Amino acid sequence: MQSVFYDRFGTAADVLKSQTFDTPAPAAGEITVRLAFSGVNPSDIKSRAGAPGVAKPAFAQVIPHSDGAGVIEAVGEGVDGARVGTRVWIWNGQWQRAFGTASTHITLPSEQAVALPDEISFETGAVLGIPGLTAAEAVFGGGDVKGKTLLVSGGGGTVGYLAAQLAVWAGATVITTCSPRDRERLETIGAHTVLDYRSDTLGTDILAANGGALVDRILEVEFGANVDMNAEVIGVNGTIAAYGSQIEMTPTLPFRPLLFKAVTLDVILIYLLPLPARLERIKKLHQALKEGALTCPVAQVYPLSECAAAHEAVLAGGRAGAILLDCA
Repeated sequence: MQSVFYDRFGTAADVLKSQTFDTPAPAAGEITVRLAFSGVNPSDIKSRAGAPGVAKPAFAQVIPHSDGAGVIEAVGEGVDGARVGTRVWIWNGQWQRAFGTASTHITLPSEQAVALPDEISFETGAVLGIPGLTAAEAVFGGGDVKGKTLLVSGGGGTVGYLAAQLAVWAGATVITTCSPRDRERLETIGAHTVLDYRSDTLGTDILAANGGALVDRILEVEFGANVDMNAEVIGVNGTIAAYGSQIEMTPTLPFRPLLFKAVTLDVILIYLLPLPARLERIKKLHQALKEGALTCPVAQVYPLSECAAAHEAVLAGGRAGAILLDCA
């Protein structure tokens, strides 16, 4: 298999290299997928760059990326042979594993390759692992949201954009924040109110958009930076579903207002979602896609050989859609 890998931390241009590896044969309970596309996520960039205090990668050679889509080429013992030739999308491809989806092939446990309905493209399939499942968990992790008011922070980002669509589809009133650039995109997919995240009166703006009432659930991409505002606008027994806090990783919590609203803080790390809950979120994603209620925009597709450029595009931000590698 042709793959991109790194064996030390650093910038994409410095450490990402191409190499041919032997395609691992599927062991019992495993499958091998010939990949069409690999999804590139911010977590892949952070893993490749390294974290403070971590001297080297967990494996001697790491093929990055956890998301992807393709066709099953071989199965191991105990896996139904009828799966060979079927279309699938991948979750947790490189989570706690050396070899991810920045490759022509990946071998992994059978359950981590989800049957991809014929009407859903490989490109969309490559976005469903981290962005899609994170969005679905953020929206549906507390149950049905029909008739509730959801605040989607950062609706212009990939997860936020998918979450806003899912919440509208599920019958929620959706208030979202974004930059002016993304206003029209979010209005087009049915967000009820779109606010500038940089407003000096954002909390007041959110409450005004909800007729003065507090919101039921907040989907938060920057928890540390926004926790004070979140505490202001969340309702009694409400939930803050936080999946990111890049700007402020060690926030100080306004405990008293959170306490006297009995707020639930739901920290989402989609890699660790238990399988039964994951299967429920997958069901929601497929249903929304089949009903035409969910689109997964792709900003740019790079050849596998230009993986470093794809990493740089994710790092640069400011994009309206996912970044993919063409693995074919």
